[in-house]
Amino acid sequence: MDDKEILFTEIRNGNFKKVSELLEKNAQLVRIRDERGSTPLILATYYGHAAIANLLLEKGASVDATDGSGNTALMGVCFKGFYEIAKTLVGAGANVNVVNAMGSTCLIYAATFNKLEIARLLLDHGANVHTKDARGQKALDHAESQEATEMIALLTSYS
Repeated sequence: MDDKEILFTEIRNGNFKKVSELLEKNAQLVRIRDERGSTPLILATYYGHAAIANLLLEKGASVDATDGSGNTALMGVCFKGFYEIAKTLVGAGANVNVVNAMGSTCLIYAATFNKLEIARLLLDHGANVHTKDARGQKALDHAESQEATEMIALLTSYS
């Protein structure tokens, strides 16, 4: 296995020490991509490994890099529900209004998966409630289809 494969494996495993060692050995690994186009940061955040995500950001990972479907690290944590990581990414300047290949946004994901605290965070940082996905639905439409009353109230208050 080469360093690229090892890095992605150790990120999946949450092995901070090994990830740190690999990045010390080769700082350029922070910019590599796997077969799906995911960066180390996207993968670390998807698996909820906050310490590794912080390390990658410190080492220069692009907070708004996208995978093969146009998803960012922030998009992944919005549907997974990792609030603390979402806060870190937003604090690092992540674009809360990025749109992926399906027209979805971070807020649409937060609404679809009823991640209320993340939706509030996104809205407080300028997330656009009016963006429609490829099916013509806004975050509010997704919340309504889930009958997520608190999310509906939150999104309505920003409309």
